[in-house]
Amino acid sequence: MPKTSIIQVWVESIKNYCLICIVFEIRVIDMNTGILASIRGMASSPTVAPTRSRQTVNQTYPNYKVIVLNDDFNTFEHVSHCLMKYIPGMTADSAWQLTNQIHYEGQATVWVGPQEQAELYHQQLSREGLTMAPLEKA
Repeated sequence: MPKTSIIQVWVESIKNYCLICIVFEIRVIDMNTGILASIRGMASSPTVAPTRSRQTVNQTYPNYKVIVLNDDFNTFEHVSHCLMKYIPGMTADSAWQLTNQIHYEGQATVWVGPQEQAELYHQQLSREGLTMAPLEKA
């Protein structure tokens, strides 16, 4: 009859492998002879740990449109000047074409890009008295 039985289990995770080690010791006393027998052993089994599926989706931030609306009180010169002053890379010809579009079509998208910059340009043009549409996702 076994007197003692000790089983210890360690699980150690290394990279993608999981190593299971079992260390055991069994002590047996023969009741007829009184001899103590001790058996010690170790077993290990490398197994592949389950992999986690991680799907990373790279999404770009949406662009926003800065739209100027037509009104009855801003002059062509003022609108054109404001566009050249606040919209980066705006040339006099482009500003004048956009000003005509604002007047004849009722609105024009004057800039498209990241939200933070769009908010800045929208605010600057609004402070100059231009009539602005709310920012829209492009």
